[in-house]
Amino acid sequence: MQNDTPKCGLIEKKEGDYLDNLSIDAYFWYVEDWKHDEYVHSHQRYQLTYVEQGYQYFYLDNKTYLVPQHHVIWIPSHTPHRIRSEAKTVQLRVALFKTVPTADFFQQVHVFAAPPVLKEMLRYASKWNQVVDENADQALFIQAILCNLPEFCQENQSLQIPVPTHPNLVVVCQYIHAQYHTHIKTEELAEIAQLSTRSLQRHFKQETGITLQKYIQLIRILKSIELRDTQHYTLSQIAHLVGYSSLSAFTLSYNTIMKSKPQHEK
Repeated sequence: MQNDTPKCGLIEKKEGDYLDNLSIDAYFWYVEDWKHDEYVHSHQRYQLTYVEQGYQYFYLDNKTYLVPQHHVIWIPSHTPHRIRSEAKTVQLRVALFKTVPTADFFQQVHVFAAPPVLKEMLRYASKWNQVVDENADQALFIQAILCNLPEFCQENQSLQIPVPTHPNLVVVCQYIHAQYHTHIKTEELAEIAQLSTRSLQRHFKQETGITLQKYIQLIRILKSIELRDTQHYTLSQIAHLVGYSSLSAFTLSYNTIMKSKPQHEK
């Protein structure tokens, strides 16, 4: 059954399948307290999403990407994806492009912190929010954003959560997601995977590109971002809740992943 309500300016013909009848090459879309369908969908347009408030998980292929507040994600055309967030409020600013430069950058997924100039450009672009008629000033401005994206991008690979395919490793990841706040020993993970410790470490690194210890660290820091968003805990409490024995240890680990010190959400 066709849904005639526009979603980011597009018409959903059936679940996850969008019809793009817009002639405009690129436009901005912004709504208060964003609520998006959680099922997999794709569309012809390239997508730039800026998380102004809250956080958002994006599921693409065999990876999960966390896009925290003040970060952006670039999604190439026709890339199936779904999103999820349990943040109390999510404010997203989206730009959708029909055509992009030929550089390889635009054919890959990117997640990075939005530099101040990009933040201001996206905020200024609110004057053209949901304008889908041809507009010369809007076209020039959005092309300026697009052409400068490779320069703005300081990739943070740590925000990519690899998803293994081997069933034994999937079980290990599920255990880590459930027990990240405890002291997890490699030996117990090996027992769960029914592998030797050395085999588990080798296979995990081969499938995910990171070590088990790095994966545990990554999950703890991503969970801390979710807890910060609730504004119910101090940083010391969050450090304890995600499995760190001290605030200093948590701060060091957070800085390693996020390239910045943890701060309370405002």
